[in-house]
Amino acid sequence: MAAKPKAKTQREKFEEAARELGTDQSEEAFDRALKKVAKAPPPKDDKSGSRPK
Repeated sequence: MAAKPKAKTQREKFEEAARELGTDQSEEAFDRALKKVAKAPPPKDDKSGSRPK
C-alpha cells in the first residue's frame, strides 16, 4: 500500500509562493518596491511652526 504524500502546511505554501515570486527580505528591496506603488504628496508648509494635535 502506497503512503499518500503529506499535505503542505499554510507556511510551506506561503514560502513556496514567495520563492516563485522572487521575494527578497532586504529592507532596500522593500523600499524600492514600495516607492513604485505608493507615492505620498509632499507635505504642506506649516507657517505657524506647530503641528496640530
